[in-house]
Amino acid sequence: MALKIYTKTGDKGTTSLIGGTKVPKSHMRIEAYGTIDELNSYLGLCFDLLTDEQSKKIIHEVQDRLFTIGSSLACDPIKEPKMRLPDLKEEDVQLLEKEIDRIDSTIPPMQNFILPGGHTTVSHLHIARCICRRAERCCVRLELESLEVDEIILKYLNRLSDYLFVLSRYIGHLLNVPEIPWKPRL
Repeated sequence: MALKIYTKTGDKGTTSLIGGTKVPKSHMRIEAYGTIDELNSYLGLCFDLLTDEQSKKIIHEVQDRLFTIGSSLACDPIKEPKMRLPDLKEEDVQLLEKEIDRIDSTIPPMQNFILPGGHTTVSHLHIARCICRRAERCCVRLELESLEVDEIILKYLNRLSDYLFVLSRYIGHLLNVPEIPWKPRL
């Protein structure tokens, strides 16, 4: 018999972390891994819009790492060391850094701040970047509240938002879409 998608165990506003600890669905840890899930889903949309194969390959890798981050955040930190969950590694951060450097060497240097937009794919990548920054803020709040977030997660999310920004510029460049400079009122 197949498992049902609904369990009714969360009908009163609580859920369980990996390890069994019950918490309210409004708990910061749930907000953090929920935002990671939102980012992962949004990157699925970006993946579907991309035509550059190298960028698609990296986004696919990022989605896999986001599942790793989500599983870490969904786990009761006291019980996590006893579980066999995948770990984020420094090499994951380095992959993003190498891609940022590779892409950055192919696009014109930024002359001013740019407004998100110009093409649907570019705009979606900017939205993904913003969701990534929100996920990062959620994780920082967890850390500030002493709810234990691995330092590598904060580092990875910070680098990922940088990557998504550079990727949005790169895709615009590939599509011959001019960047929209921000011209502040004086």
